[in-house]
Amino acid sequence: MKAWSTGDSDSGGDEWGQEIRLTEQAVEAINKLKPKPKFFVLCGDLIHAMPGMPWRKEQTADLQRVLARVDRDIPLVLVSGNHDVGNTPTPETVAEFQRTWGDDYFSFWVGGVLFLVLNSQFWYDASRCPALKQAQDQWLDQQLRVAGRRHCQHAIVFQHIPLFLRSIDEDDDYFNLTKSVRKEVANKLTRAGVTAVFSGHYHRNAGGTYQNLDMVVSSAIGCQLGQDTHGLRVVVVTAKKIIHRYYSLDELSEKGIEADLMGLMEEK
Repeated sequence: MKAWSTGDSDSGGDEWGQEIRLTEQAVEAINKLKPKPKFFVLCGDLIHAMPGMPWRKEQTADLQRVLARVDRDIPLVLVSGNHDVGNTPTPETVAEFQRTWGDDYFSFWVGGVLFLVLNSQFWYDASRCPALKQAQDQWLDQQLRVAGRRHCQHAIVFQHIPLFLRSIDEDDDYFNLTKSVRKEVANKLTRAGVTAVFSGHYHRNAGGTYQNLDMVVSSAIGCQLGQDTHGLRVVVVTAKKIIHRYYSLDELSEKGIEADLMGLMEEK
C-alpha cells in the first residue's frame, strides 16, 4: 500500500502564478504514477492569503481548479494549516474551511492502516475557540482507543504544524508546538501505537524520532525557505514498516519512483 504526502503549497504576492504552475506540475506527476497512489495529501496552508486578507477567494478558486485535475481514482486528503484557519482560529474561520475544503479533522482506513487528520492550530492557540479544541481532543482519544481495539497494522497522523523539527526537547519555535504541548501529544500518540506523524509548515525537510514515533517534516510544492527543491514526499506502507522519500517535482515527473520503492509496494 502507498500514499503520497506533501508539505505546504502556499506562497504570496507575485509568486502566486509560479505556485499554480508548480501545483499543476505536481498534479501531472501524480497522475502519471503507476500503480496509482492510494491517496494524495496536502499537509496544510492550501493557499497563502489568511482569513480576512485580499485575494483569498481568488486563490481558493485557482487551487480548486488545479486540484480538480487530480485523477478521480486518487482521493485528495486536505489538512488545515495556519494560513487556512488563522494563527488563532475562530469558530468562523474553521467553519469557512469546512465549507470550502471539508472537515478539519477526521479519520479513514486504507488496507488495515488507520489515518488520522488533525487540526494542529488548536494546539498552537485555541484561545478563541476552546470548545472546538476540546471536541477534537475528545474525538482523538476515542479514535486512539479504536486503534488499540482493532489492532491496526499502523496508525499514522497528518497535521500541519510539526510536533518538533529535530528533537522532542528542542526549544519552542514558530515552526513547532510548544514543549509542554508536544510532549503531551507525543506521549498520547505513542501510547496508542501511532508510528508516524507527517507535517508541513516548515517549508524545509526535517524530522526526528521520539520513542517509536517518526516525526516527518516535508518541504513544500511551492515556497522554499531553505535549500530543498519544490517537491513531494512518497510514502510506502507495508505490513511491517513505513518508508518515505522526498522527490523534486522534476525528478518525480521525469523518472518516477525508484525501483527499491516499487519493490516494497509488492510486499504483502
